[in-house]
Amino acid sequence: MKIKLLSLLCALLLLVGALPAASALDGEALRSANTLAALNLVDSAGAAVDYNQNAPASRADAVLLLVRLAGAEKAAKAAGGSTAFRDVPTSYAPYVAYAVRQGWVCGVSAVEFAPSRAITANAWCAMLLRMLGYRESAGDFTVPDAAAFAQHIGLVSRRYDGALTRGDVFEMMREALTFPYQNGSGTVIERLVESGTCTYATASALGLLDAELTVREAADRCTAAVFCLDLFEKQQQIDRKEPAANASGFLISSDGVAVTNYHSLEDGVYALATFSTGESYPVESVLYYDTEIDIAVVRLAKTSITGKEVSAFSYLELAGTEDVRPGDTVYAIGNPLGLGLAVSSGVVSSTNREVDRYALPCVMNTADISQGSSGGALLNVYGQVIAVTSGAYTYGNSMYLAVPVDPVMSADLTSHSWTLKEVKQMEAAKGD
Repeated sequence: MKIKLLSLLCALLLLVGALPAASALDGEALRSANTLAALNLVDSAGAAVDYNQNAPASRADAVLLLVRLAGAEKAAKAAGGSTAFRDVPTSYAPYVAYAVRQGWVCGVSAVEFAPSRAITANAWCAMLLRMLGYRESAGDFTVPDAAAFAQHIGLVSRRYDGALTRGDVFEMMREALTFPYQNGSGTVIERLVESGTCTYATASALGLLDAELTVREAADRCTAAVFCLDLFEKQQQIDRKEPAANASGFLISSDGVAVTNYHSLEDGVYALATFSTGESYPVESVLYYDTEIDIAVVRLAKTSITGKEVSAFSYLELAGTEDVRPGDTVYAIGNPLGLGLAVSSGVVSSTNREVDRYALPCVMNTADISQGSSGGALLNVYGQVIAVTSGAYTYGNSMYLAVPVDPVMSADLTSHSWTLKEVKQMEAAKGD
């Protein structure tokens, strides 16, 4: 068994070695294409011409790649290629027919598919979303907004517009490999292994089944769930769109429940959560807060300030600090100085640092944060939240503090809710 496994890994290394070297200058598209080729999703013979990555991607190309990404190429070929479309080449017919039957794609008319027409970002993202189980009929997304929704839920890490190149499609496929199906049946790469499209050894050797995330992977997968929090203390500030302060926050459920520091909301009457997509959603209510441990749980509205409704949010899983030890690697994601989302890495220095201003011992670590990072997420290497980034020792070096998220994990988030104004009034009354 060991000899067979060693032979398989050697074969994989030879395959990857035969492809063009993926240096930093080669770009993301080529690196993605090499990964997809190793997984049998892209023809490795195309490596000789860089997979034609700069050419426009056609609708026919997109359908072929989509069916392969779903691990359904064998099923498509076995089912045959009878379609109602008169313009689909024979070689693509089985894939188009299969994708149509699955409800992933449709023609431009009852008898035309337009296979050579360039695929757009919205059309490709709509196909990906349908493959993953999202549906327009369920109100999950709309085709004209599919690319924005894909970025919103973290399926892709950046915004794509207009016609796509083959390289764009390769990059988006690579990111989709570790994305889960909507019904919770696993990730795309897990489905590919189950279907026999690729082997477990190949997927593992490429790092696609690793539970631990690199900083880059954590940024790609987790940033969509983190937001900049703008706090307004007076109506005049709201009218002038001039917040009194900026902080950070992160989502912990698909329906808009989020965590931040209490001091990030203190004295506020209105707050806006702005994501990396540029979309801003008002803080609708406060579900839980504790001034002594400096944590607050809020619910965001599902309608943005521009009137756009969203069916789901990307969110982070909570792990707490029970298994955290000094020396563990951690990642901090927040919105320092209100300038945009930022990611840093470090190690845990202490899991129970006593600090006067906090009722709970803090996690002290070396992952850089700055003013405005309050309320951000401190993650373990699995992308799970262990604490809320909250502050630092002013005169120390790399001595950053984060409040354990454990109280949120046991808090009752269903029995009460308040508006920000009500929280401000209740806290003011305590001081009287």
